[in-house]
Amino acid sequence: MPTPLEGVLVLELEHLRDERGFFARTFDAHQFRERGLATNIVQQSVSFNPRKGTLRGMHLQRHPYGETRIVRCTRGALLDVVVDLRPASPTYKQWFGAELTAENGKSLYIPVDCAHGFLTLEDNTEVLYEMTQEFTPTSFFGVRWDDRAFSIAWPFAPTVISQRDATFRDYVDGLP
Repeated sequence: MPTPLEGVLVLELEHLRDERGFFARTFDAHQFRERGLATNIVQQSVSFNPRKGTLRGMHLQRHPYGETRIVRCTRGALLDVVVDLRPASPTYKQWFGAELTAENGKSLYIPVDCAHGFLTLEDNTEVLYEMTQEFTPTSFFGVRWDDRAFSIAWPFAPTVISQRDATFRDYVDGLP
């Protein structure tokens, strides 16, 4: 399902239900290719967040190691946020947020050069990431979660945030 940000999509599971519960495919390279989406998933990661109010972000990797990400909540709930940092994009510096929960099964498809972060809405929230590029520390980049250039409407202030994420600088046009 499209979002207001160019290329950012909410992916919804198609549940095949019966008396056992349901079955749903979370990734299909053929269907992604047909829609012009990235299919070269090379890495998966998981983050576990024991406390409601944990903020992670806003992160991305710079070229030549830019990555497309698919993010899904496998336990708990979170507000997942994307900021478009592609200067040529018509939605440059705009943000979009979606509530991802284990129950709704939604994922967020995040293109290269979009910053990503989330705020947990429940204790014991677990997040699964699929990436098209291996993590490259020298390419890692972040911007402030509360940068006025984006004016993200977080539902409440974070209560847990890493020192690194809390000290990112405000965004200056163009990726360094």
